[in-house]
Amino acid sequence: MYLKRFHISISLLFIMLLVEGCKIADPPQLMGTINNPDTFQGKTDSTSIGDSRWTNFFNDKHLVKLINIALEQNLDLLTTLERIERARADFDISRGALLPSVDLRFRGRTGNLNEPLLENNINGVNIDNQVQDYFLGFHSHWEADIWGKLKSRRKADYYRFLASEEGLHLTTTYLVAEVARQYYELLGLDNELVTIEKNVALQETALELIKIQKIGGRATELAVQQFHAQLLRTQSLGIEKKQRIIEVENQINVLLGRYPQSITRDISILDQHLPEVVKVGVPSNMLFRRPDIRQAEMVLFASKFDVEAARAEFYPSFTITPYAGVHSHNITTILNAPQSLIFGFITGATAPIFEKRRIRANYNRSIAFNKEAFYNYQNAILTGYEEVTSSLNRVENFREIYYLREQETAVLLDAVSTANALYSAGYASYLEVITAQRSVLDAELSMTNTRKDAFIAIIDLYRALGGGWY
Repeated sequence: MYLKRFHISISLLFIMLLVEGCKIADPPQLMGTINNPDTFQGKTDSTSIGDSRWTNFFNDKHLVKLINIALEQNLDLLTTLERIERARADFDISRGALLPSVDLRFRGRTGNLNEPLLENNINGVNIDNQVQDYFLGFHSHWEADIWGKLKSRRKADYYRFLASEEGLHLTTTYLVAEVARQYYELLGLDNELVTIEKNVALQETALELIKIQKIGGRATELAVQQFHAQLLRTQSLGIEKKQRIIEVENQINVLLGRYPQSITRDISILDQHLPEVVKVGVPSNMLFRRPDIRQAEMVLFASKFDVEAARAEFYPSFTITPYAGVHSHNITTILNAPQSLIFGFITGATAPIFEKRRIRANYNRSIAFNKEAFYNYQNAILTGYEEVTSSLNRVENFREIYYLREQETAVLLDAVSTANALYSAGYASYLEVITAQRSVLDAELSMTNTRKDAFIAIIDLYRALGGGWY
């Protein structure tokens, strides 16, 4: 009678806990997604440079070789690969939680069946009621995933694994873009150094001429000093460029995961092909191609299933423990089949009582993380669109600027010839000659920088469109 009432009480308790768990409110609905533009600044290209493989996008064989080395040896990329393996292991663990565990067990026990009787008690040990118990067999444990808690955890770990793969793609795009950026930076510095050395040779010739003119009384010591000072300034500028070249080469070698060494290149940046037309496609394709947006989306999905798993923690959990093997009260007869064969199962239920605060705190934290992941996803979309439009504008503007700088350089080169001719005829001062030489040097360096910036802008646009990871 008492046992029956006890079972009824236990049943009522679990019903109350189940009803209490059902009172948990649904997670709040997240705000609607941002309406994405249909085009990039009105462009209606059907294709995009982001669809091109990086081996096809870059046509410089030396750059392609450098990128290949970086993809094999870059330490950041290798670290990301290990993060993927860690995420894969977490997913395998959560997937295994849905399956029952099976152990081979041997258990032996010695104890008293009843309280010791006075007449059979020797030194506090009951001889007649002493019991031995042995079991050898298989023991299993399985939690019934009634509320989907384990399945939600598995899905969350699966999407985190996918996010880690997108993290690899993201690292790859940045690595490819950074190697290309540094390579074109190096080509630009090479051309600047050639320009400076050419001007050094011209200025050395001009200095020797002004010295001869001074001897002939046609120039003053001040003119010689001015030409000499200009030469020294240009020579020091050449040393600065050489130092900068060493630094950029070292930066490239770090990206390639190797110690400092010379970087092979043989084509001037002025001879590199600059695309006349750059196609960007439509924003919707960018969403499926950019690794950072896809990674943020996978994290958002994972956080959603984390919320579902945290919500299921409020409900009771049910376990089944089957067993099968041989059992005997004497170790010598434990293998006597079929008398010693035994099998059965034990069921159990566990409901949280004093851990509601911890479970609710974990649930609230999961909701907060879900909101954070949602906002990060929206921010990744906004950032992607901003990077594409900004890079697209830079490509168009730098192409136009380069065209103007090219014309400026040509005009100033003619001005140098004119200044020299006028100075020889006595119609211009030496200061005008110096000014013309300095202006053409600055214009040539500026033209090279603009050419380099135009290439870097195209690389940034390629990366912004999601290209470079395949």
